[in-house]
Amino acid sequence: MRKKVELRALTEKERETLEKLIKSQTAPAIEVERAKTIWLAHAGEKVPAISQKQDRTQTTIYRRLKRFNELGLQSLADQARSGRPVTYTEEERGQMIAAARTHPQKAERPYSHWTLSRLVEYVNRALGIPISRAQLARVLEEEGLRWYQEQTYFTERPDPQFVEKRGP
Repeated sequence: MRKKVELRALTEKERETLEKLIKSQTAPAIEVERAKTIWLAHAGEKVPAISQKQDRTQTTIYRRLKRFNELGLQSLADQARSGRPVTYTEEERGQMIAAARTHPQKAERPYSHWTLSRLVEYVNRALGIPISRAQLARVLEEEGLRWYQEQTYFTERPDPQFVEKRGP
């Protein structure tokens, strides 16, 4: 049988913060829900009743109480998660950035500017780095390169006489 988890006594500051948080309409919903869990336990509610009121499992309620006992008010906020590890090495990222900054014709491509789709195709086939369109856009953005629909290239204008031809 699961060991019973009892809520520790609240400090005055914790009690005030919880009171404000359970009434908040601007705080993140999950933080408000966690605060209500703690508040109900503080008010003497039993775990089965709390789980029924909040439509959560008893395991979730026990976990929240245990976490609050250990961390206090910090337990109400989401904790940072490790996430997926970096998929591309610095060398591969460098190759992608260099490709984006290279004129397509210098990369032996028959077009005058890169589109994101063309760049993805080039990185996948010529460089041998499997990457999706969205992921390549993220890599480029992290490096400070922004993709604009109106301006579909990363380097200088393809026509060296662009300014003169454009006119006033």
